[in-house]
Amino acid sequence: MSKLNELTIAQAADGLDKGEFSAVDLAEASLAAAEAAKGLNAFITLTPEVARDRAAASDARRAKNGALGPLDGVPVAVKDLFCTEGVPTTAASHILDGFTPTYESTVGRNLIDAGAVMIGKTNLDEFA
Repeated sequence: MSKLNELTIAQAADGLDKGEFSAVDLAEASLAAAEAAKGLNAFITLTPEVARDRAAASDARRAKNGALGPLDGVPVAVKDLFCTEGVPTTAASHILDGFTPTYESTVGRNLIDAGAVMIGKTNLDEFA
């Protein structure tokens, strides 16, 4: 098997379905890879607490009732343009320094409802 952080979304979903690894395992591998590549500035914000909580919730759902769908437990990164409740959002602009939304964007809400595990917010050109 490939390293967990090298799997495609389809491979990750399949492995979760087959019980080859847990959502927590995937989240930890993704967080470690993002941390190791910090010098690339691909992420504006990493969200390890959010990732671990959502991954644990996914594993609990799978153990009890099964997955919500194909993205349940799969790690994702959210572009920092989209508001994420309780997580700083800057759109890569200092104009928004210190802004922490009190609401979730539609994109974020759809990912949460699908059980996806946000590991962080990715960089972008300012407001792009």
